[in-house]
Amino acid sequence: MSNVIEEVVEKILHAYDTKEPIPFIHDQYDIDEDLGYAIQDALIKKQCKRQNIQVAGYKISMTTPETQAIAGVNEPAYGTLLTTNLIKSGDTLSLSDLFSPLIETEIMFILQEDLSPDADVNEVLQKSKLAAGIEIPDARYINWFPNFKLADLLSDNTATGFVVISDVIKPLTYEQLANVKMELFHNDEKIAEGVSSAVLGNPVDAVIWLAQKLAKHDKQLKKGMVISSGTFISPPVVKEGTYTVTYTNIGEAKITFVK
Repeated sequence: MSNVIEEVVEKILHAYDTKEPIPFIHDQYDIDEDLGYAIQDALIKKQCKRQNIQVAGYKISMTTPETQAIAGVNEPAYGTLLTTNLIKSGDTLSLSDLFSPLIETEIMFILQEDLSPDADVNEVLQKSKLAAGIEIPDARYINWFPNFKLADLLSDNTATGFVVISDVIKPLTYEQLANVKMELFHNDEKIAEGVSSAVLGNPVDAVIWLAQKLAKHDKQLKKGMVISSGTFISPPVVKEGTYTVTYTNIGEAKITFVK
């Protein structure tokens, strides 16, 4: 077991170092959910040590039936956000520094206090502020989307790339958060729209799921952490240019990609 963890972590770190994507892990190893999260934990520990960085929060993946079907599961998965994964709205990224990035439109929860493992709706709203956000998933595999399996996703920290965070606002009501309308633009041309109910019915419920899932792995959501709560839409492939996403009652986030 420990040999598998070490081997997979080294393969993924080698991909980071060389910027060369690797074949899917599921073709080489038999990895269930528990082992997948164990590999993720080992990867995060090594990254933190190598780069002298820290855990900054978590991201929630596969919050729609469509993405869950790809991986053959009936619940989301989580990935770990590091301080180096967080960038500000308006920043620029170079495509040459990335693998095969996608765009996901997501509301960010920024915790103002520690969250209980059994937090309910009221606790999440009382202890959070919100921000418009964009997640940029970017896996270390060849032709990764939509061809991945759960083992691949968990082992590679659920394809964590970057998370764009805009200005923080006070939380909306639970009802408002179920009906946030989103529009996504690429170079001022609208390319997608969606509504927040696509995220497990309500992004707050995604945060509640995350708190409970982390508790099973002896982890807790702490003050100051960022939670990327799940995408409104199936993610398009990133192209050169500027992406802007607007959310009703929350604001907008923007990211520019250059060659």
